Amino acid sequence: MKTNKFIQSYSHIRNNTVSKNGTLLFENASEAFPDFIKAAYNALDTGYPKFFKMDNLSKLAFLAADVLLKEIPSATNKEQNIAIVLSNRASSLDTDRKHQASIANKEDYFPSPAVFVYTLPNICIGEISIKHRLFSENSFFIFDRFSAEHLADYTNGLFLNNKAEKVIGGWVDFDTDTYEAFLYLVSDKGSIPHNKKEINRLYRL
Repeated sequence: MKTNKFIQSYSHIRNNTVSKNGTLLFENASEAFPDFIKAAYNALDTGYPKFFKMDNLSKLAFLAADVLLKEIPSATNKEQNIAIVLSNRASSLDTDRKHQASIANKEDYFPSPAVFVYTLPNICIGEISIKHRLFSENSFFIFDRFSAEHLADYTNGLFLNNKAEKVIGGWVDFDTDTYEAFLYLVSDKGSIPHNKKEINRLYRL
């Protein structure tokens, strides 16, 4: 299943760095993820106060996607026909643990709605969609490891069925203090063919 589409751009967030198309945008020595992601948010001029209410997985996905979507002009109140196809290994486990801790003690039973809302991994897609007005298809898959084949095939299916004009695909995983984001934008523009081989190559850069 092939389409004449290209990887227009890609982003990485890992090892205390944020990069786009292989170019370093931000680096910070903070070992704690909350400190690092806050510093990255400020340095990249993200300008979205709701960011600070998100869980760690959503912050990671949101910032990686924002790096890509800033290059796409968006008119006020205009819907963007951009689909999102994400995957990871840990699902929303980091937030699930926090929610479980809030209900485990029967004497101090206080489940927080602010935490509970993030106990699904696809909520991060919603956060991205709200800011950038994305109203197309979206899916979040859980795998043991990164699967370029699945991402490529699913994305091509969206194009072949006219479900989207562009697609953001990739891997966004957060578990305790371990995090990694690799997102890429597929469209009619670009010089990198959209296929399994190239997705794997960019992921490993």
